[in-house]
Order: sequence, then structure tokens, then C-alpha cells
Amino acid sequence: MKYQLTHKTRYLYSQPVSYCRNEACLLPRDTVWQQCLSSRLEIEPTAVDLRERNDAFGNRLSHFAIQQTHKELLVTAISEVSIAAIDHSPMLTGEQLAWDAAAMRFPRETSMRTLEDLPYLYDSAFVKSSEQLADYARPTFQAGRPLIDAATELMQRIYRDFAYDPESTTIATPLAEVLKNRRGVCQDFAHLAIGCLRSMGLAARYVSGYIETLPPPGQERLVGADASHAWFSVYAADAGWIDFDPTNNKLLSDQHITVAWGRDFADVSPLRGVALGGGKHKVEVSVDVARQPDDLN
Repeated sequence: MKYQLTHKTRYLYSQPVSYCRNEACLLPRDTVWQQCLSSRLEIEPTAVDLRERNDAFGNRLSHFAIQQTHKELLVTAISEVSIAAIDHSPMLTGEQLAWDAAAMRFPRETSMRTLEDLPYLYDSAFVKSSEQLADYARPTFQAGRPLIDAATELMQRIYRDFAYDPESTTIATPLAEVLKNRRGVCQDFAHLAIGCLRSMGLAARYVSGYIETLPPPGQERLVGADASHAWFSVYAADAGWIDFDPTNNKLLSDQHITVAWGRDFADVSPLRGVALGGGKHKVEVSVDVARQPDDLN
């Protein structure tokens, strides 16, 4: 599949901003199954010192500054990606490592890859291990159960037990509150799963990106109606990292476009920065995920 991605973020300020410096995590990374064919940022007003680097997790970060006075900032990320079909059958039908064996094995491995992935085993800014999260996870993680089977059931339980409600949480809502109220959005469900897995001694990471949404039969696709998405990934030893989407109750597919991954949302925030002035502000976000003409049939 090939997709054209357009992600627009508009900041509207009540007072003029004389200077700002920003960091954007909006350009898709390459993976085993995904290739970023092209990508660029368009910034209004014109940015200076625009540069790109890879962070510690391999994500593409863009840095830029606005030195002219402005009351509106528009950042548009435009990318084209190619997604290969993902065959999960070998992973699901082959021999699987038990989750408790994986939990014992991972911290003892000393390969460079394992050392790079160790941060995903521990608490992070938005995800703290807890007995509450472990209690929610335990019915699924029986001793000796294959890790992928257990992670799949955890995804299914979150999909079944929690209602999608954009008005119920903010990025600052604690996981204990999400767990109590059983409501949230994709980032909450990803954080919840990661917290459960880490509370059971497993390495898990947060993945940000997009998912193609298709209109009902007979209706046209609405441009700009898509949204950023998030899901979780668990480290399954020799099988590598396996991605699960609890919001939609499905494994990673060729409709998922990966932008970045990290310990939690704090590592992959789409756009953040500092500004001199500005007063109060509001943010408008528009995302469009468009399948390219050659892939529409």
C-alpha cells in the first residue's frame, strides 16, 4: 500500500509571539515493513535553522525557530510511505516463548540490541508500574502461557472493557483514573497496555502513527477527518517487537503507518516548543491519510 500523509498543526495566539523554537516528531521512520518514500515540513511563518536528527530511539526529529513576530503558526508535514503486507501467521502458529520465561530472560541478555531496548522495561513519564495494573493483567498472564497469546488477549480485554471517549481524558490523566473509569482514547489504551506489561516484568513501547479510516459504503472519504493514532508493542525475544492496536482490536496491518516509537507519548510528542509571548493559545489539528490511486482498487 502507498499512502500520502498530510498532518497540519495550527497554533493561534491571543498575543504576538516574538520568537519560538520547536521540535517536531512528524516524519515517518523506516521499518522492516514500511518505507518512507518522501517527506517534508512546510512552516508558516518561514522558519530558520531547520534541521533534522535521529533521537535515541531512531525517530526523526525536526528542529526549527521562528524569529519574526507572529500570532499564528502552521506546521504541515507531508509524507509518502509504502507499507508491505504483514503476514502474522508464522508468528502465531510457530513455537512461542512463554511470557514468564521472556520476563526472566530479557534483563539477563547482553546483546547490543537488548541493551538498546532496556529502557522499555522501566517506568517512564506517563507510565508507572503498579499493583493495580498488575492485578488487571494477571488473569491473562497465567504461568507458562505463550507471550504473544497473552498480549493478544490483553489487547482484546482493553478493547472490550474500555469505552472510546475523547472527552474523558487528557494527556495528563493518570493511568489509575483511566483504569477506574474504563474510558479513554488510543493513547490511554496504549499507555494502559504498556503499564500492564511492564508491571508483569515485560518490555513494552509506545508507537505513534496513523491508521487509514475508510468511509461507509457509498460515502466519500472526508479529507482531513483522520487523526493521529497510537498503539503498543511488546518485546517477544527472538520474534522481535510485535505491535497490537487495542483501540481497534487488531494486530499491525498495512493500514497502520508508523511515525515513531518510545517509552510513552512524552518521547514522541508530535510538536512541542517554547515561545516568547503569545498569551493564551488554541491548537487545531487536521490529519489526512490518503491511499494513492494505484492502491485504490
